[in-house]
Amino acid sequence: MSATLASNDPSSEPWKRVLLKVSGEALMGDQGYGIHPPTVDRIAAEIAAVQKTGIEIGLVIGGGNIFRGLSAAAGGMERASADYMGMLATVMNALAMQNALERVGVDTRVMSAIPMQAVCEPYIRRKGVRHLEEGRIAIFAAGTGNPFFTTDTAAALRAVEMGCDALLKGTQVDGVYDSDPRQNPDAKRYETVSYQKVLADNLNVMDASAIALARDNRLPVVVFDLHQPSGFASVLAGNGKFTIVNET
Repeated sequence: MSATLASNDPSSEPWKRVLLKVSGEALMGDQGYGIHPPTVDRIAAEIAAVQKTGIEIGLVIGGGNIFRGLSAAAGGMERASADYMGMLATVMNALAMQNALERVGVDTRVMSAIPMQAVCEPYIRRKGVRHLEEGRIAIFAAGTGNPFFTTDTAAALRAVEMGCDALLKGTQVDGVYDSDPRQNPDAKRYETVSYQKVLADNLNVMDASAIALARDNRLPVVVFDLHQPSGFASVLAGNGKFTIVNET
């Protein structure tokens, strides 16, 4: 299954611009919390290798390795305040990734939905598009800038706003399963699955708002294992294991 066949139109062109969603937990490595610099460096090197092929890349990173708003709200914290704290955690991760990318020679800009000009640019859609056109990697931080929305929804929103050909979600497993493969050895992995089935069966690919936004804009979502060596490049080459969520 190749990236050129990821859309419903078999004659479609190869993907030229994509958005990669990375969970905050992916930056922890084998730690239980925080940022593991060697892991960040490895992910940055893989992103840089793909960017050098000419593909334009936007990036959204979660904040769960530092602070998870939903968990804090469940513990009694007011939800909006907890979500804003989570947004700030995503900015910290974005700055760490920017540093790692620039150390390997990739021009990178962090754009925050919550203005904080001392450390990064404010998010402006047209400026973000321009960064991608100029060959820079744009890291979109602070979610949507609003509480009650996840970074999955932010990733889908930015992918649509940037005119991306696909949204790639790097996870802990190699695709979408009908149940958790880490708990059920008989779990079935899908090669392709429809947006509607993901929503109807609650397959936990991304939150419902993100999937609905992707569906409404016919944005393919590709789920793959970020921890596999060169996993990002392999998916874009149509190799390895992954699941495509589209209108199938």
